[in-house]
Amino acid sequence: CNGPAVLQAALVLCMDVGFSMSDSAPGLQSSFEEAKKVIRKFVQRQVFAENKDELGLVLFGSDGTKNPLADGGQYQNICVHRHLMIPDFELLKEIQNDVQPGSKQADYDLTAPPGLDALVVCMDLLQKETLGKKYERLNIAMLTDLQSPVSDDQLDTIIRNLKRAGITLQFFLPFPVDVEQSGMGGDEAGGDGPGSKPLPHGGKGLTREQQQGLKLVRQIMTSMEEEEGLEEVYTFSSAIERLSIFKRIERRPMAWPCQLTIGSALSIRIVGYKAVTEERIKKTWTVVDAQSHKRDDVKRDTVYCLNDDNETEVTKDDTIQGFRYGSDIVPFSKVDQEQMKYKSEGKSFAVLGFTKQSLIQRHQFMGSQVVKVFAAKDDEHAAVALSALIRALHELEMVAIVRYAYDRRSNPQVGAAFPCIKEKYE
Repeated sequence: CNGPAVLQAALVLCMDVGFSMSDSAPGLQSSFEEAKKVIRKFVQRQVFAENKDELGLVLFGSDGTKNPLADGGQYQNICVHRHLMIPDFELLKEIQNDVQPGSKQADYDLTAPPGLDALVVCMDLLQKETLGKKYERLNIAMLTDLQSPVSDDQLDTIIRNLKRAGITLQFFLPFPVDVEQSGMGGDEAGGDGPGSKPLPHGGKGLTREQQQGLKLVRQIMTSMEEEEGLEEVYTFSSAIERLSIFKRIERRPMAWPCQLTIGSALSIRIVGYKAVTEERIKKTWTVVDAQSHKRDDVKRDTVYCLNDDNETEVTKDDTIQGFRYGSDIVPFSKVDQEQMKYKSEGKSFAVLGFTKQSLIQRHQFMGSQVVKVFAAKDDEHAAVALSALIRALHELEMVAIVRYAYDRRSNPQVGAAFPCIKEKYE
């Protein structure tokens, strides 16, 4: 039997909304506003790129409490704002309007199981809501200014549980992770480089809680991924800069097996993948009744009428297609359509001839896609033959003019096959 489908990733954004996050130096945005901008831009990228990763949102330091572990006075001031699901415009609206700074100190403990611990709530959320599903990656991204008191009493237990569950961690802070070693802020503080936020509290340095929190962050990240773990600690400003870059829509390429033919005697098994193609915008608008806002209340009826004074109604079966030619209407029946339709021979990748690369101009490209062609997998003879053709075209600076048809339903197109030789593939 078939196992469950492998989903891309499950990610929980864990944001500190405690009152300390609202503090800011003159002329600078508060950590709360920067953290909120990070998650808003991230969700925007996921939505517009039609990403299928599932996303959850947990707020800690909030005035209210809403999480499944809140029992007997534990895990207070932590809210599961959004359970795991594919991000949508509704989540963007909630982040903009509903995520507000709390008025209480975020009293969480990163490592003590009995304490108020947002990280434990995120782990619980991930483990329970991914049960029975397979994901490529489970991740928690924590955005905080580290102003809350922390303890390392149960640090080994937390790290062990994270590793056992296969959960990775990322931290987003107002300052670089190595700010203490450099004793500086801004561009000289290392970490994320240019654009880093200056030291908090008007340049006076870190508070005692932030120093302890930063030490704990380093300890957690290096314990999980050794020295590479610190590469997963970012500043708010660098994250905003990176998230502002456009993210293209990602698609899993579908293999297109075919035969590359040169004349009637030479045939090479190939497989093609779309590298670039035109993206058709999905129209998701729904027509609803203006008063009730319900789709079911809108009824559509199509009526066919003669072009006469009485507009005599006729059935659809009594109609055929027609095209206007001057004042006349020329009928075009289904029989005519079938007779004039191009009879395709099926999928094809036939070489018609060869020409110099310099003769193929960019303005002559009229298609909507670029297809990369490789030799069929595990076919050594096809790999040798296709490699010889590619290298010959490369050395002679020529291209192959090919007739390309995707399948029996497609009209054939004429294309130019350029040789492409890379270090790991041809």
